[in-house]
Amino acid sequence: MPKYNGDRIIKLISELLVALQNLQELAQLSIEDFLSDRHKIGSAKYNLVVAIEALIDICNHIISKNRYRSPEDYADTFRVMYEVRAFDANLTKKLEKMARFRNRLIHIYWEINNQEIYRIMNENLGDFEQFLDAIKKFIGYSEGK
Repeated sequence: MPKYNGDRIIKLISELLVALQNLQELAQLSIEDFLSDRHKIGSAKYNLVVAIEALIDICNHIISKNRYRSPEDYADTFRVMYEVRAFDANLTKKLEKMARFRNRLIHIYWEINNQEIYRIMNENLGDFEQFLDAIKKFIGYSEGK
């Protein structure tokens, strides 16, 4: 079993779950209501960044604790975890896309199409659940620990 700090993992998973809940609530809005409210758009972008960064932080914590290869960038963080068999190829590709999207949200946010944010909230939040299932299985994490 890989090494990890249980308190750190619990904190990061908690942050991820709160961000996901916020995104799920925003996804319930009609596209018109979402696109007409800049505060809701801002909230969605912020919660996507928080959620994606939680994934990256969880992986970087495990990578560091176990002295796996140092990632070259955020997308490579997920490739490192793939190399140690934490994720399958399909999930790894989705996570790499998330990391690149996070970079767009942070560095060129003005080029983000708000309809794309809405689509992601309605079509891709399950990828976060897939990540959680895979990472918990990989580290042998159970809620009772």
